[in-house]
Amino acid sequence: MQDLNAFKQFLSEPRKIVITTHHKPDADALGSSLAWHHYLVSKGHSSTVITPTDYPDFLKWMEGEKDVVNFEEDAELTQKLMEEADLICCLDFSALNRINELGEIVRSTSAKKVLIDHHRNPEDFADFSFWDVKRAATAELIYELIVNLGDRELLTKPIAACIYAGMMTDTGSFRHPSTSARVHEIAAEILTLGVDTSEIHRLIYDASSEDRIRFLGFALSEKLNVNRKLRTAYIVISADELKRFNSKTGDTEGLVNYALSIENVVFAAIIIDRKKAVKMSFRSVGTFSAADFASTHFNGGGHFNAAGGMTEWTLEETVKHFESLLPQYEEQLLAVK
Repeated sequence: MQDLNAFKQFLSEPRKIVITTHHKPDADALGSSLAWHHYLVSKGHSSTVITPTDYPDFLKWMEGEKDVVNFEEDAELTQKLMEEADLICCLDFSALNRINELGEIVRSTSAKKVLIDHHRNPEDFADFSFWDVKRAATAELIYELIVNLGDRELLTKPIAACIYAGMMTDTGSFRHPSTSARVHEIAAEILTLGVDTSEIHRLIYDASSEDRIRFLGFALSEKLNVNRKLRTAYIVISADELKRFNSKTGDTEGLVNYALSIENVVFAAIIIDRKKAVKMSFRSVGTFSAADFASTHFNGGGHFNAAGGMTEWTLEETVKHFESLLPQYEEQLLAVK
């Protein structure tokens, strides 16, 4: 791993450390952050996890979650912790604009920075970098980093549970092409630590509110568009529709995958009016790059087959632009096996 010896030397004495992750953290973002936090504390460091925003309720079972600082709720404490930090750990994002206003705070501090991530096109801002686009999840990198630092014996059950949650979700329950032999080996090692993996699956995937289930039915029955000629499906959700179903953070997570699951569909999108901006998630299969589509047209990026983007246009303008782009990709879409 890059910078391992220098990083190990830096951590050889107690440090004040802040861990942060991307906007609206998912299971990999929060799981890898809390796993890394518990490890650092066990090594004698002072550690705090700071998120740029809130995150879904279905992640609040993770040990240490109650001590996470939400920047939007406590900017003053966030500023203080950042200014006092010796090290800021940036997990599961590759560029500082992914953490909103927190990005410039991180950039301006005198603290050392470490990047631990698996997304494409990392920004060059870190003093230490543990980046590998071939890894299925940042949680996988956290596991490998702890082991490579010589501390396999410090992998506790809470650390392992957080790592498993990150790997499970970012691989789509171990079904995406990113699911390597190593991912399965790590999952097997986690099982030996006594982690109840079926319980983690239940806590994340089977903890929906009634409102979310009704919203899911509405989205699929009334908001799903399918362009069979171009093998594309997409869902469009307005701000009023989110309000109608009392939508909370995490309620739209995974919805785009239903569109992609339609027979012969190879590219899917969900387009959501979040009032301040229109947010988009893209998924693809095979050789069609969701990341290239997102970065070229919607100020976004991500993984090859899973990416996000945004516009500051109206919802209608965004949808119209998205639809106008699809014919340009007809040859690529039809070529996907």
